[in-house]
Amino acid sequence: MSRVALVTGGMGGLGEAVCIKLAALGYKVVTTYSPGNAKVQDWLKGMNNMGYGFRAYPCDVTDFDSAHDCVATVCKEVGAVDVLVNNAGITRDMTFKKMSKNDWDAVIHTNLDSVFNMTKQVMDGMIERKWGRVINVSSVNGQKGAFGQTNYSAAKAGMHGFTKALALEVAKQGVTVNTISPGYIGTKMVTAIPQEILDSKILPQIPVNRLGKPEEIAGLVAYLASDEAAFVTGANISINGGQHMF
Repeated sequence: MSRVALVTGGMGGLGEAVCIKLAALGYKVVTTYSPGNAKVQDWLKGMNNMGYGFRAYPCDVTDFDSAHDCVATVCKEVGAVDVLVNNAGITRDMTFKKMSKNDWDAVIHTNLDSVFNMTKQVMDGMIERKWGRVINVSSVNGQKGAFGQTNYSAAKAGMHGFTKALALEVAKQGVTVNTISPGYIGTKMVTAIPQEILDSKILPQIPVNRLGKPEEIAGLVAYLASDEAAFVTGANISINGGQHMF
C-alpha cells in the first residue's frame, strides 16, 4: 500500500515541487490550502492532468481545530498520514522598529504554531504504527538571521528547536523528525526580485553563484521521507549553496 504524504502549503513554489517528487516516488500526496483560495481547483486540474493524482483539503494551519478537522478528513478519505511536510509559511518583512504586533503574530502563527497544530494530529498514529516522518521546512535565515526578518527568523529557528525536542521523544518508536533549511531558491517569489538586486546583493553571497532549484529541495525532502533515512533524526540539514556554513 502506498504511503500517504501530507504537504502543507503545497500549491506553488517549494511545496509544489515536493508534491510532484513524492508523487513520482509512489506516495499518495495530499496538500492543504487556505480556505477560500479560488485557484485550488484550477491547480488540481492542471496537476492531475499530468497524472499526479493529488488531493487538496482546506485548512487554516494557524488554527488547531481546523488542523484537526483537516487531518481527520484526510485519514478517512485517503488514509493515515505517514509523512508530514510542514512547509506552509509567510513573510511580513520590515525592520523591528516598524513591525507591529499583528505583523509578528501573523508570521509566528503561520510559520511556527502551524508546526504544532499539524504535527499534533498525526504523531499518535505514527507512534502506533511504529513508522513516521516529520519534515519541517525552515530557512537559512533561521540559522543566521536576516535584516528585517525578526519575526520570520524567530519562527524558523523555533521550528528546529521543536524538531530536536520531539525527535528525542519519538526516536524509539520508529518516527524521525528533521528540519531542512533552504537558502535562496528559484521560486516565483525570489525570481520576482529585480535582476540587478539578485546580481549585486544575493548571488555574491552564494558560493555556487546561482539560486537553488525547487527540485533540489524536493530531492532532500524525499530522502528524509524514505526508509533509507531512518538513522537521520533531530537534524537540521542546510541546503543553501554554501551561503551559510557552520
